[in-house]
Amino acid sequence: MKMKQVKNLIVVAAFLLLGSTIANAQTSTSKVAHIASQELVELLPKAKAAEKQLRNYAKTYEAELVNMDKALQTKAQEAQQNAPNRSNEENQRILAQIQEDRKKIEDFYTKSQESLSQKRTDLLKPVYNQAREAIFKVARAKGFDYVLDSTTGTGLIMADGYDLMADVKKELGIK
Repeated sequence: MKMKQVKNLIVVAAFLLLGSTIANAQTSTSKVAHIASQELVELLPKAKAAEKQLRNYAKTYEAELVNMDKALQTKAQEAQQNAPNRSNEENQRILAQIQEDRKKIEDFYTKSQESLSQKRTDLLKPVYNQAREAIFKVARAKGFDYVLDSTTGTGLIMADGYDLMADVKKELGIK
């Protein structure tokens, strides 16, 4: 009989513990909000200035590539026009030089893309940090435990929770 009482006591204690755990879990629900972070970043004046600077930077590379391409086309046309007047060895040497110039243009293009990518990172990192800090500040002030990014393509399917956009825009002085 004593063993049965101990068993019942353990069952009752387990139910009490489970009940208090469920009640505790229900009262400590996390508050979740969302924000379209990419949209926020695009609204920041620093982001607009960075994009303008990047466009100008890209135009510089584009102009250089156009000049290099024109020079190569001119060289190729001259080589083709003068080919009948030169020896086969001379034509082969000029053709090799044209191919080398084409490779230089391709290398320049690749390096320009890498440079643009690095420049984009350098210019936009402080902007993303500013947005992130404002999101953290507003979310903490409003008592949110989690903030999900509702930017299209980030994996968030539904965002019916509190949208922090208006509050963060106010924090950043954006209208």
